Amino acid sequence: MAESDAALLEALVGLAAEAGGIIRRLYEGGRTVSQDKTDGTPVTEADQAAEAVILAGLRELTPDIPVIAEEEVAAGRVPEIPGPRFWLVDPLDGTKEFLGRTGEFTVNIALVENGGPLLGVVNCPVLDHVYTGHVGVGSTFRQAGQSRPIAARLPPAEGLTVVASRRHSSPEELAVFFEDIRIAAERRIGSSLKICLIAAGEADIYQAFGRTMEWDIAAGHAVLAAAGGSIETVEGKPFRYGKPNFENPHFVAFGRRPAAGQ
Repeated sequence: MAESDAALLEALVGLAAEAGGIIRRLYEGGRTVSQDKTDGTPVTEADQAAEAVILAGLRELTPDIPVIAEEEVAAGRVPEIPGPRFWLVDPLDGTKEFLGRTGEFTVNIALVENGGPLLGVVNCPVLDHVYTGHVGVGSTFRQAGQSRPIAARLPPAEGLTVVASRRHSSPEELAVFFEDIRIAAERRIGSSLKICLIAAGEADIYQAFGRTMEWDIAAGHAVLAAAGGSIETVEGKPFRYGKPNFENPHFVAFGRRPAAGQ
């Protein structure tokens, strides 16, 4: 199964690149027309076009594995999850970043197995950054056709680098949550790139205060877990997928933890 999963991950890289190419063409062409969904969040032509490509690709690759995709769920099309595996897809994570033209948006595709992430691809079309994760195998960072392994780091002696949302976190909230932690730097960035920075050893911790859905973070979670990091609820409980309504509790993403006695 591990070998077939590795081949499947490479297929996901190509599928995310195809969806990312569509998004980038619309972005560079100024196609940012949007409308609000019933939950008040925006959706654009890019969200819909990218999701259509991903859905078609996943149904061809794995016709027996159900796909939970953001725009499909918004339209009321939610398949049953009869087995241990299902896909979570966010075709354009960071739609507000797309509309705000920051470039900090991604294509997220994740395979969940038994409630936890197994495979994940996070593609940032504007930066040409691709992060992959195969839990139990490892994570990579890819750019311009080059690939290198990445790993989460241990907390630096000088203090942690905190990553925060551009839109959901306030300095006051961060100060309260991290009052007992030595902070060396703070970075604000959009979409699941926050989690990927921790996986790449460029940051150490991210706490999500705002509302998120499973498809927002599952691919980044796979990258982080494969790189040696973790995601937990703010109560310290394991983070699971396949929850009712697919809505996440508040959570914390960490890099590597020191071993006992260190």
